[in-house]
Amino acid sequence: MQALEKLVGHNDVLAYLTMMTVRLVELKRVLKKTGSIYLHCDPTASHYLKLVMDAIFGKQNFLNEIIWSYQGTGEPKKFFKRKHDIIFFYSKGSDYFFNSNEAVEKISDFSKSKYTKRDEGGLYKEIRHKDGKIYKQYQKEEMRLRDVWDIPIINAMASERLGYPTQKPEALLERIIRASSKEGDWVLDPFCGCGTTVAVAEKLDRKWVGIDITTLAINLIKYRLREQFSDKNIKIFVDGLPKDLAGAKALFKKDPFEFEYWTLDLVNAMPAKSKSKENMRGADKGIDGIITFVKGSMGKGKYDYGKIIVQVKGGGVQRNDIATLKGDVDREKADGGLLITLEDPTRPMKEEAISSGSFFAFSKVDYPKIQIITIKELLEGKWPNLPPWPEKYYKEAKKIKIDILKNQQKIF
Repeated sequence: MQALEKLVGHNDVLAYLTMMTVRLVELKRVLKKTGSIYLHCDPTASHYLKLVMDAIFGKQNFLNEIIWSYQGTGEPKKFFKRKHDIIFFYSKGSDYFFNSNEAVEKISDFSKSKYTKRDEGGLYKEIRHKDGKIYKQYQKEEMRLRDVWDIPIINAMASERLGYPTQKPEALLERIIRASSKEGDWVLDPFCGCGTTVAVAEKLDRKWVGIDITTLAINLIKYRLREQFSDKNIKIFVDGLPKDLAGAKALFKKDPFEFEYWTLDLVNAMPAKSKSKENMRGADKGIDGIITFVKGSMGKGKYDYGKIIVQVKGGGVQRNDIATLKGDVDREKADGGLLITLEDPTRPMKEEAISSGSFFAFSKVDYPKIQIITIKELLEGKWPNLPPWPEKYYKEAKKIKIDILKNQQKIF
C-alpha cells in the first residue's frame, strides 16, 4: 500500500484500494484451504487490484484473469468500445476445489468441421507437434472453458433485472458457483448488492452468506428470495439490524437514513422516490414511504389502488406532526397516513389522530385516516390497522411490491 500510495497519490483511487485491501485480507482469513475467490472489477482498477491480490493471496495462487465480454450501446469517437470486465480467480492454496465437469463449453460447428478423418476411435484431425511427429486428436463434444466468457449483460426487459446499478447476470454467477463449489458448500458475497449471488447459490443448493452496507439492499434481497423461491418456504436470517428498541435507537443515532429504511420495511412500505442520502434533508414533500393496497376492482383485470403515506420520526414528536401529516395526505390525495415514531406519542397527538376520521377500502371496512404506531409496538408484534390484500389479488399484490421495489432501485 505504501508503494501504491507513491504511485497513485492521495485520491479516490487510493481510497478505493485501501478499502478493498483491508477487506481482502479478511476474506483470505475466513476462506477455507479448499476455497477460492473471484474478484470482479472493471479495467480502470484491475491492474492495481492484481498487485493487491498477488500480495495477499500470493502470485503462485493466481489461476485466471477472466475476461467477461458483452455487447452494449454507445459509439465512442476516439477509442474502441469498452465492453468487458475483469474477474480475477485466485485460490487460497494448492488444494482448492475445482469442478472440471462444470468448466466446459460445447464445441462449435466450425471447430467440429476440422475433424475430417475417421478410424475405429471416431472422427479426428492430425496435429503436428514440435517434435515433428503427427498425432491424432479425436473430436469431443465439449472442451475446457476459455478465460474469455461471452455472457450478455442484463437487458432492460429481462425478468431478472432489478435496476440495481451493479447487478450481474445470473448466468455469470452460476458458471462461477458451479465450477468452484459443490452442493452444500458455503458461498460468501461480501458486496451482495441486490443479491444475485445468493439467489443463484440458493437455486444451486449451496449455503450462503451475503453482506451489504445498506438496509435497502437487504430488504430487496429478502423480497427477491421470497418471490423467487416461494415454493421452498425459505428462511432468511438477518444479522446486524435492530432486534429491540435499544438497537433501533442506536441505528438512528448512527445513521438516520438507514434507520428510516429499516423502519419502512417493518410495515412493508416502499421508500419514496424522492428519498436519497443526498437529499434526505431536502424537499421530500413529507413522504418517507408508501403503502399500496387494493381499493376495488375496475373490471377486465384492472384494479383501483389506494395509498397510505408513511412518515418516520426518530427524534421528538409533537402534536403538529399530526397536522403536518394530515396536510400531506390531503395534498397527495392519499387515502391515509401512518406515523411511525421512535418515541412515545403524546396524548394530544393520539386525540388529533383519532379525530381525523376514516376511509373505506375494498372490504367496505373503514380504517383510520391517520394512525400512530411506535417502533416498540412493531417490534412486539403489533400491526397498524391497514387494509389486507384480498386473497384473490394476492399474486397481483406480490407483483406490485416487487415492481415498485425494482423501480425504486433506479434512483440510488
